Amino acid sequence: MWDLILNPFITIITLLYSVLANNAVLAIVVFTIIVRLAMYPLTAQQQRSSVAMQKVQPELKKLQEKHKNDREKMAQEQMRLYKEHGVNPLGGCLPLLIQFPIWIGLYQAINHALAATPLQLIDLSGRFLVPGLDHLVPLNNVFMGIDLTQPPTINPVYAMGLPVLVLVTSWLQSKLMMPATPPNKDKDAKPDQAQAMTQSMTTVMPLMMGFFSLSFSVGLSIYFVVSNVITIVQYSMMGKMDWKRLLVFGGGGASDATVEGKAVPVKAKTKSSKTK
Repeated sequence: MWDLILNPFITIITLLYSVLANNAVLAIVVFTIIVRLAMYPLTAQQQRSSVAMQKVQPELKKLQEKHKNDREKMAQEQMRLYKEHGVNPLGGCLPLLIQFPIWIGLYQAINHALAATPLQLIDLSGRFLVPGLDHLVPLNNVFMGIDLTQPPTINPVYAMGLPVLVLVTSWLQSKLMMPATPPNKDKDAKPDQAQAMTQSMTTVMPLMMGFFSLSFSVGLSIYFVVSNVITIVQYSMMGKMDWKRLLVFGGGGASDATVEGKAVPVKAKTKSSKTK
């Protein structure tokens, strides 16, 4: 079954390797761009879902304040609000689920194409879907002293910079795309579950990606970094990026609420004291 994904990936990476002056890193970068372009419809759906979540946040906060003592009623009204605005709180998860087999396929394709083991080197020529690529075997799997088929922990110390880049770019992507939420006026009001899950994922997912990058091959880390950068660029081109959110650690503490890509200042209440 995996051959349906693995063999085309190996063929494309090898073709790109031959075109790009036998540079495996450039082949992975260009391959990542091709994958992201192919998945753009799903990425656009994720971005639209994020923007839609931003638009309904003010109304959602009103519902939370109105039904703060009735969880069942709050859940019903929340689902009604989402349905009216065509919002899917979990819509951003679909691209991640679809990308998961791509990550596994790419991980295996990098190891096979760059021949991490002698057995994979022997097996490689039988996986090409395009004839005439056999003469490229074995592919050069070393770039700047780093073995692209091995994890950073087995490579030189400076290879540990890649998991750091994976973590940072994943955090930037999650933080900048997270729906902005206006501050909660009622401290006793219970937070929205979908909102709380989104905010926790902003922290958990980058840490997971950085941790996984310590065990996966360096080539896959390059894919993660390039993929995150492309997503950030795509979202910025939509004009929906709020860079001020980088200064805010937490969804409810934002000084500005973003609606339809525009920063709307939220006036804070100040207590005035009379001086005698």
